[in-house]
Amino acid sequence: MSNQEQNQTPAAVKPEAYVEVDKNMLIETVVTEPDVKYYDVRKEPAFSLYNFYEPYTEPTFHRLPVEVAANTNPGVVRLEQESAGGRVRFSTDSQYIAIRAMIPVVGRNSHMTLIQSAGFDLYLDSATDSRFVKAFIPPVKMTGGYEQIIRFGSRKMRYFTIHFPLHSRVSHLEIGLQEDAKLGGEMPYRNKKPIVIYGSSIVHGTGACRPGMAYTNIICRRMNMNVLNYGFSGNAKGEPAIANWLAEQEMCCFVSDYDHNAPNPEHLEATHRPLYDTIRAKHPDIPYIMITKPNLATNLGEANERRKDIILDTYRYARSLGDQNVYYIDGESFFMGKYEYECTLDAVHPNDLGFILMADGIEDTIRIALANAGWKDGD
Repeated sequence: MSNQEQNQTPAAVKPEAYVEVDKNMLIETVVTEPDVKYYDVRKEPAFSLYNFYEPYTEPTFHRLPVEVAANTNPGVVRLEQESAGGRVRFSTDSQYIAIRAMIPVVGRNSHMTLIQSAGFDLYLDSATDSRFVKAFIPPVKMTGGYEQIIRFGSRKMRYFTIHFPLHSRVSHLEIGLQEDAKLGGEMPYRNKKPIVIYGSSIVHGTGACRPGMAYTNIICRRMNMNVLNYGFSGNAKGEPAIANWLAEQEMCCFVSDYDHNAPNPEHLEATHRPLYDTIRAKHPDIPYIMITKPNLATNLGEANERRKDIILDTYRYARSLGDQNVYYIDGESFFMGKYEYECTLDAVHPNDLGFILMADGIEDTIRIALANAGWKDGD
């Protein structure tokens, strides 16, 4: 290195921009197609929205009634406004799909990619599966919202699902299509009633690289069933207010996965059985699945064994009442084997591999449970 180069200050040296090296990292921030026409996703009947509380009438996208959140805990008041698990579904023959999103609060955290926290991802649906196409990626310094486009090589009728961000608040979303394109309904889900999953940041999707990789969304696509995500990062504690509201919702299966958020074993013991009793009182025959935390290999401690015993006690209690539709999943089983220590982002939150393995185990149990309960397509 020359003396001149050595004496240069960092500011004088042009930093190498990744977009100059890899064109796949280029982000289009303006949609310039002359024939684009935007549609508000709240306008029925062309778009179907899922996982939101009254999305066609509420001013922003959120997941719980305001009063239920307020009576649960202050963290849920904030987190229920994040669009985790949200989906919009439709069909079109447009040769491209654009989005124009307003995001007044952008989730930014060392544990999260910006695509996960504020991006949307696009899936192509068929009668047999739902396949990832591409993500709508926020510009790195994005504030307030952004627009972006995904193009296709041909023009034909296709069915789509777009997953909403996991850790941001979305106040408005428009879909841009060719002005003369057809716009129709979604690929129907197999069932009328949803699977409801309640739990911690793991349910919320923290640690996934993008929205579609949250385990609730993976199960939703694999089973072609509506899965509702009631994950509240750090704040799913089984309180009566949230338990009572969940019990009033229509569902074909309930999954309890909030072990991580109970502050201590005593709190878990005080809330776990009451949550079961509350849901079961309103839904006496649906499958009820209880899960313990998945990451014991990287979260050692005697308290974890105590927590397992408490959840097992609820399961044994339910069975003692003659409940044939209750199931227990030892979360430790998800990550056992070759990749046991490679399944988390930070020794707590699953990464994409961890979420795939969780989806594998939970999906298997849900399928068995629904079959045992006599559930059929269309129920």
